[in-house]
Amino acid sequence: MITKELINPKSIVVVGGSDDIHKPGGRVLKNLIDNKFKGELFVVNPKAEEVQGLKSYHDVSDLPQVDLAILAIAAKYCPSSVDVLANQKGTKAFIILSAGFHEENQEGAVLEQQIVDTINKTGGCLIGPNCIGVMNTNYTGVFTTPIPTFDPMGVDFISGSGSTAVFIMESGIPKGLTFNSVYSVGNSAQLGVEDVLEYLDNSFDPKTSSRVKLLYIESINHPKKLLKHASSLIRKGCRIAAIKAGSSSAGSRAASSHTGALASSDVAVEALFRKAGIVRCYGRDELTTVASIFMHPELKGKNIAVITHAGGPAVMITDVLTTNGLEVPPISGPKADELLTKLYPGSSVANPIDFLATGTAEHLGDIIDACENDFDYIDAMIVIFGSPGLFPVYDVYDLLDKKMKACKKPIFPVLPSVINVKDEIEQFISKGHINFPDEVVLGNALTKVYHTQKPSPENPELPTIDTKTIRNIIDSSANGYLAPNKVQQLLDAAGITRAGEAIVTNTSDAVSKSKELGFPVVMKVVGPVHKSDVGGVALNVTSEQEVTAQFERMIKIKDTTAILIQPMLKGVELFVGAKREDKFGHMVLCGLGGIFIEVLKDVKAGLAPLSANEALTMIRGLKSYGIIKGVRGQEPVNENQFAEIVSRVSALVNAAPEIFEMDLNPLLGTSTKVVAVDARIRIEK
Repeated sequence: MITKELINPKSIVVVGGSDDIHKPGGRVLKNLIDNKFKGELFVVNPKAEEVQGLKSYHDVSDLPQVDLAILAIAAKYCPSSVDVLANQKGTKAFIILSAGFHEENQEGAVLEQQIVDTINKTGGCLIGPNCIGVMNTNYTGVFTTPIPTFDPMGVDFISGSGSTAVFIMESGIPKGLTFNSVYSVGNSAQLGVEDVLEYLDNSFDPKTSSRVKLLYIESINHPKKLLKHASSLIRKGCRIAAIKAGSSSAGSRAASSHTGALASSDVAVEALFRKAGIVRCYGRDELTTVASIFMHPELKGKNIAVITHAGGPAVMITDVLTTNGLEVPPISGPKADELLTKLYPGSSVANPIDFLATGTAEHLGDIIDACENDFDYIDAMIVIFGSPGLFPVYDVYDLLDKKMKACKKPIFPVLPSVINVKDEIEQFISKGHINFPDEVVLGNALTKVYHTQKPSPENPELPTIDTKTIRNIIDSSANGYLAPNKVQQLLDAAGITRAGEAIVTNTSDAVSKSKELGFPVVMKVVGPVHKSDVGGVALNVTSEQEVTAQFERMIKIKDTTAILIQPMLKGVELFVGAKREDKFGHMVLCGLGGIFIEVLKDVKAGLAPLSANEALTMIRGLKSYGIIKGVRGQEPVNENQFAEIVSRVSALVNAAPEIFEMDLNPLLGTSTKVVAVDARIRIEK
């Protein structure tokens, strides 16, 4: 739990503070002094009487009561110092900058645990060790630079990496991004990214709290906590963007199901972020650009006016926007004609609105006013204005400043001439604005923000299933793949429509069951994982003689224990799967089935539980959704039934968390029904 002493300490001690500002202890002390910490500031250094103008205490035992301790001493000395501070000096907050703990060796891990145990027993909180520190509007407890401009409405930034936090700030500060707080959690010995986010959620005040949160995460240790508090903050009106590093896999593993091959920890991260409403970013510049967009009014629609005095950037951003689902709609009509009369000859208002390299601040003002007041279908403006360096452009940026403060529609300024008009841009930023120096980076980030969904319901409405029967089947089964009859019982208990079928072990039963089901039938081996690969599937079997021949052939295939017979159904092949992912719970996946799942690998994943509406969103997000809708006269799939099956699978794995992997592949979908044809379920208790 984060204490008030970490957020707003009345007194701080730097243990290991020195005059050498090239070392962490010296630099953090200098930062606190230079940025005018208003409380009492103490230093502990056994070798000095005075450090940076402050009296130096030789030992922590000599200190008075102190709220926050920042430690910059060797790891081996930290446990004893923490013990004295926590038990004798009433210290309730600790920031340990020092390295040499669990990230280094087992001895360091032992020291780290001793520190955590001490702080936990005394009700304190710990940031670190092995971090750059914490800073906010009250104090700058870090040993690094730059120190950003602090603003209560600036960004709250939580990072799992200290150096990366510095690089992200260095990306954002030149754009004009301001900060409310920065937390570098380091080893996360007691408090990690999720815990700080929990504090920001629980302490959120709609009148005074920042509404923009940035995360840099290297490992998600508590995904359910992250999901809960991120989605809660977003429902309260916040916006969150995050980088989750380590998305690739160094190698592949053998998987016994399609779901196992397609579902990975990164797929789970993607599903978590989508469920929470977090904008996922993949680089520092993208993250700070998304944060900069968050600092503007929210984009309510997809129609953008691109206002420019330079053709090239306008073309490039128009390409990005329209390729990624936003619109740069044509502007025409009497109001457009009237606007054109106010501009120099040769200008265009068709959108992009090009008012030429010779265009003036007055022209820009007329265009912005028209987009704000006359063109109702325009939802936002992107203004591109640079300079070849021939003359100052203060008047243009002053005009832009006034219009951005007055207009209700968001205006995103692209000021690319960061050298030629450096002074003008700095003055513009000093008035509380943000610059987007690259129009393509802005365009990509803007489309990503626009398309990020709102958080899913905290308690989604799930279909009714027969939980008692499901539990009886699971509890009476051993680990491994369930027998076909138990799979059928589970599907029935979950309300998942399946094809009629029979499992036979001799020729006479094969013939009689085929006649009962009705020709034509499909015959499949029971046992081998990938039936098609071993010749274990026979389609469109139309006679008793053919049933006999196929049975005698297929029963000899290696690992085959029986033959499954089903009626020959037609429809679009679909896929639904589920996999239990460590810490995240169950992922449920859907897409096209059959061989398409292996060739296209076009699947969407969601974290259970999933409502039918969430499932519909997943289905409609597939690249292959056009096939599901029906193309060139083909029969569409009943996507509501498809979505219901996805939701029922999520309800099934909720009722039976022992399900480790599950494949429904294929399901056959028509305009009237979606039916499961083949299923495999593996449980691990």
